[in-house]
Amino acid sequence: MRILVTGGAGFIGSNFIHYVLDAYEDCEVVTLDALTYAGSRDNLKGVLDDPRHEFVEGDIRDQELVTNLVADVDAIVNFAAESHVDRSIEGAKPFVSTNVQGTQTLLDAAIDADIERFLQISTDEVYGQVLDGKFGEDDLLNPRNPYSATKAGADHLAQSYYTTHGLPVLITRTCNNFGPRQHPEKLIPKFIRNAAAGEALPVYGDGSNVREWIYVEDNCRALDLVLREGEVGEVYNIGSHAEKTNLEVTEAILDAVGASEDLVEFVDDRAGHDQRYALEVEKIVELGWEPEYSFEEGLEQTVEYYLN
Repeated sequence: MRILVTGGAGFIGSNFIHYVLDAYEDCEVVTLDALTYAGSRDNLKGVLDDPRHEFVEGDIRDQELVTNLVADVDAIVNFAAESHVDRSIEGAKPFVSTNVQGTQTLLDAAIDADIERFLQISTDEVYGQVLDGKFGEDDLLNPRNPYSATKAGADHLAQSYYTTHGLPVLITRTCNNFGPRQHPEKLIPKFIRNAAAGEALPVYGDGSNVREWIYVEDNCRALDLVLREGEVGEVYNIGSHAEKTNLEVTEAILDAVGASEDLVEFVDDRAGHDQRYALEVEKIVELGWEPEYSFEEGLEQTVEYYLN
């Protein structure tokens, strides 16, 4: 299989590329990335010189470039996105442009090329918050910040191309990822670095907001399984059941680094901060997947990576 991976120099995309090239000798990958602040060639060290891998610097909104690349692949995995909630609150325009218009560009090119599989990478945030219970794939979307709203828009757009054009679309919605190669603006790498440096760890509100955390390698295995064996037109939630409050995550990081809890600093809460996310994952489990890393095991690996 020859795969176009968009956003492949970012966090999850680069981990996915490393995973599939290691897992399959007959797999070829074309990486397309605009190398914004969140993407780096360093994330692809070890595969940049692999003869099965081609790197292209470019934007998914570039219709001509995308059309040429898609014509030469069997499948598309679309990781490319603006993904930081705080940045979307400050200004939504780049999120609409990349996450919605960029996805549309890819979908149009996929139709022209009669692509075999189109995997749209989404997020649990499109469902909004859930105080009790868990979200299933058939639940209505209720995004509550500009980032998640644009991801929900991309999901609806992708599903419409399946319904209207018969494009073989699959969608995954994953809980919070953590692990190697994540941008340091995100909670876990930021707090690891701050703790190691003896700097404050700013926790929103009272730290009671709950997220479900998955080690990125477990997510990559699930994404690969959906790409190869998922039923087209379907949505697959990917979650770990490892629910933690932000304060619990913070305390686990301090313990792993060996830093004092005095570094915790409670700050004004984020606007529209969702209280809790949680996912039903029966569909992906029935497909043959389950997480291999506990939160604690994944955090140990992650702390070691950043401290080194």
